[in-house]
Amino acid sequence: MDKRTLLTVLSGMLPMLSASFTALAADDPAATVIALERAALDRWGNGDPMGFVEIAAPTITYFDPMLERRVDGRAAFARYMDGIKGKVHLDRYELLNPTVELAGNLAVLSFNYVSHQGAASSRWNSTEVYHHDPEGWRLLHSHWSQTTPGR
Repeated sequence: MDKRTLLTVLSGMLPMLSASFTALAADDPAATVIALERAALDRWGNGDPMGFVEIAAPTITYFDPMLERRVDGRAAFARYMDGIKGKVHLDRYELLNPTVELAGNLAVLSFNYVSHQGAASSRWNSTEVYHHDPEGWRLLHSHWSQTTPGR
């Protein structure tokens, strides 16, 4: 099969795959939360941190090791993220060992994150707390810490 035929076949399959994923996500809160996180991380790696703002709850709290204090509320979170726009560009990232614990309308996502830019990589631990409300899953609390493996 030549490349053009393969691309035609694959592009025809995308709507079916998308519909299948949407159905799966509706039935699987853990998959939905991980998909939201991945979508925000994809945008982050392309210099657009506002994906996180778009999924944030109005009362979000945010811990970042680059900041002296916690960020409280969506408006403050949006201001902080707006200051990062265009400053982060990654070749790729890895979201490792994602685990989602569900408790009623809360989901706690924890994972290891490795970002790659050229020969450099950076490792992080993350805990993201999501809350389900009438609009869907919203990021309620975000905590990132940089790690140094082997210590």
